[in-house]
Amino acid sequence: MSSSRQPVPPIPGGAIPQRGRDSYAIVPRLPSGVIRADQLEALARAVRRFDIPIAKLTSGQRIALVGIRAEDVPAVWAELGMAAGRAVRRGVHYVQACPGSAACGYGQQDSLALGTRLEELFSGLELPAKVKVGVSGCPMCCGESYVRDIGLVGRRKGWTVIFGGNAGGRPRVGDELASGLSDAAALDLVGRVLEHYAASAKKQQRTARFVEARGIASVRAALGLDAAATPEG
Repeated sequence: MSSSRQPVPPIPGGAIPQRGRDSYAIVPRLPSGVIRADQLEALARAVRRFDIPIAKLTSGQRIALVGIRAEDVPAVWAELGMAAGRAVRRGVHYVQACPGSAACGYGQQDSLALGTRLEELFSGLELPAKVKVGVSGCPMCCGESYVRDIGLVGRRKGWTVIFGGNAGGRPRVGDELASGLSDAAALDLVGRVLEHYAASAKKQQRTARFVEARGIASVRAALGLDAAATPEG
């Protein structure tokens, strides 16, 4: 008995299929939400040339191009000349960052520089589930650091590192792991907590659910942090 189902075409590289539609979306990588003039011009050219119906600023400080025909996806990427932002694979999806001390009067630390460094160091990691990172240059927390899997908040004495936040359907405020850290110390702690998470969490278990299951005291102990220490305010 022959099947009437048509074969499913392969998904074009770096593209996300749109549910119920014969079209795709792509999300170019924009570390910390910073975009150059030539990248803006390339995006505008691609939208016009390929008649892309939607160009959407995402909550992760990226630009999604939505409604691209499958046959056009490779040419759109070639027009842009930009790397793909991870959107469906397990790992660091994005690092969002506020303007920080580089561009904001309230900024106490350089969130853009640290956010860019976080992208460089950790964007290629394979992790149990998607991980979102928020970097805020001051305690006003415009980078949404407490509701991200990894959060960093800049204060006068250095960075506070936060783990296990989630802004999804089961929201959770993340736990502070340590405060008063230099850039290098903050990056080291982020690397160590991600390594522990990768080695210990179940597949598809987000950091919020991981902390709920294990307890933050267990995470601190695994990282060699003083569980009795009170993080800086």
